[in-house]
Amino acid sequence: MSSEGTAAPAAAKPGLQVVGQYIKDLSFENPGAAAMINERPQIELGVDLNAVKLEEDLFEVELKIRVDAKNQGKPLFLLEVAYAGVFKLTNIPETATQQMILLIQAPHMLFPFVRRIVSDVVRDGGMPPLMIEPIDFMQLYQARVAQADGQQQPTATA
Repeated sequence: MSSEGTAAPAAAKPGLQVVGQYIKDLSFENPGAAAMINERPQIELGVDLNAVKLEEDLFEVELKIRVDAKNQGKPLFLLEVAYAGVFKLTNIPETATQQMILLIQAPHMLFPFVRRIVSDVVRDGGMPPLMIEPIDFMQLYQARVAQADGQQQPTATA
């Protein structure tokens, strides 16, 4: 006996699909290439995220990384990369859940690629490869939400 005709259609499952990914902007300044490095440089790392709706279910998520390296106060190199991905969200309503997916899961998927780009560019610039530690995108999202709540608080109370 076959039950194919009596089975109810499966509920549409929520999904996140990578449609494409690319370097949006890349800059590398290397004034310290000729300097001999006897000590570990001081590294300042900055991370920024942005998500923009392109179409009904397509979003561009941009992960920006800025690395500023100095040795005894002298600049060694400055790297800025904006790496983006286009993501398709299916059956995910426009709620905080959608923002969480776009600002936590999507950059988590992009991170290994931008990490490799940073390492390769720094190495090609004559420095030891820089392996960025994994980033806690959940913590970044929570900090962003807390900051937004803090900015809204003063306007709510008079």
